[in-house]
Amino acid sequence: MSLYKPETVICNGETFKVYLSEKQIQDRVVEIAKQLNRDYADKKPIFIGVLNGAFVFLSDLLRNVTIPSEVDFLKLSSYGDEKVSSGQVTDLKDIDANIEERHILLVEDIVDTGLSMKYMVNKLQRKNPASIATVTLLHKPEATHHDVPLDYVGFEIPSLFVLGYGLDYAQEGRNLAQIYILDGEQ
Repeated sequence: MSLYKPETVICNGETFKVYLSEKQIQDRVVEIAKQLNRDYADKKPIFIGVLNGAFVFLSDLLRNVTIPSEVDFLKLSSYGDEKVSSGQVTDLKDIDANIEERHILLVEDIVDTGLSMKYMVNKLQRKNPASIATVTLLHKPEATHHDVPLDYVGFEIPSLFVLGYGLDYAQEGRNLAQIYILDGEQ
């Protein structure tokens, strides 16, 4: 299968270059899946993916998980079409599953300010799950302003705008197999 992974890409008039290669991403996804397989070997967790960004990461993660599990999705908005968070979280879709007394793995593409993750964890805790663990592909520690537990982190990155592998810029670029940053940043 041929994946879309150019060295540079133009998205919304701006040029982006590769930051994390497909191999780096896939190797880390496999490592996280192995850890989840060990940590949840005696449980049947529900993976809750955060749409739209986390669907690619969650898909690859699930293909490497060998434990019985379920999947559900929720959707929030805090960015719109911008490169920075608005500071407001809006619910667009809630989960369908009954999570009471269930083990939850909340899967996000990126945590920067921590606002959305904190919001989701608090919201899910009100539904009385047995546990909630957070899984994020990317974390920007320098940008994090809200205290939020991150149990499984793929990569810690600087405060750069990233694109690809599910991450978008005004809804474009999600189909890129690698993660890109603006050309000129590092």
